[in-house]
Amino acid sequence: MHKIKELFQKNSLIAYLFLLPWLIGFFGLVLGPMVSSLYLSFTQFDLLNPPKWVGFLNYENMFQDSRYWDSVKVTVTFVVIAVPTQLIAALAVAMLLNKGMRGVGIYRTVYYIPSLLGGSVAIALLWKNIFGMDGLVNSFLSFFNLQGQGWVSHPDYALYTLILLATWQFGASMVIFLAGLKQIPNELYEAASVDGASSFRKFFNITLPLLTPVLFFNLIIELIKSFQVFTSSFIISEGTGGPINSTLFYTLYLYQRGFSYFDMGYASAMAWMLVIMLGAMSLVIFISSKYWVFYEDGGKT
Repeated sequence: MHKIKELFQKNSLIAYLFLLPWLIGFFGLVLGPMVSSLYLSFTQFDLLNPPKWVGFLNYENMFQDSRYWDSVKVTVTFVVIAVPTQLIAALAVAMLLNKGMRGVGIYRTVYYIPSLLGGSVAIALLWKNIFGMDGLVNSFLSFFNLQGQGWVSHPDYALYTLILLATWQFGASMVIFLAGLKQIPNELYEAASVDGASSFRKFFNITLPLLTPVLFFNLIIELIKSFQVFTSSFIISEGTGGPINSTLFYTLYLYQRGFSYFDMGYASAMAWMLVIMLGAMSLVIFISSKYWVFYEDGGKT
């Protein structure tokens, strides 16, 4: 019994040694900064002087800040439009690739590449040039004698160019949808064909219900990712969120308050409000999933 106990302790020690790099990263780079930012959200801190406790003042000022509400409006608009369009595009392409065409691996890689590159500074600069006054879009419109404009510099269109950029990055969701489509038994489609079901009815009665667990996963991931959009807005608007705050995303305004205005207490409060908003929306989706997420055995979540 004593030898078994010693062996167990030895194995536990080895396990913790292997976990040590992750534990250091978790406590030093995740949990530690989170606790610090929570404390700073209740302080006035300019990065130069010691933090001064102000209680809930940062949170109160947030609700009276018109630029804060502009950033919320821009971000929510972006999420409401970009997430559904990206998921629809990802599912449509996944269904095409699921037809068993030749070279599907090449197509899958080609469609996935934008997801790897889309969040980079280089792609944001390229996008800015494409939709600029002398960009590719206006050059194309000139062939039809249509007058172009600076799409990224116009307050009515700038946000939609970023939505288009986000939609273009559907590769990650597409790969997950494609994996889900592979798991749907072909016998179900054969039985539906025997019963005379159309492609429309097959999609809504077989494909979509059995794909809802994958849709649920992609929805949560894309929702969280869309609320954290920063690079494209920062590069295209040159860090201003313009024109006229039309691309002032939540994370961009958080960055401005923290590193342009040196108001780190306010920025920390904004970060925790974002955590609360994401947690609340995720909770709503999880609760509602029992009504629309189905599994092959006929059960729900």
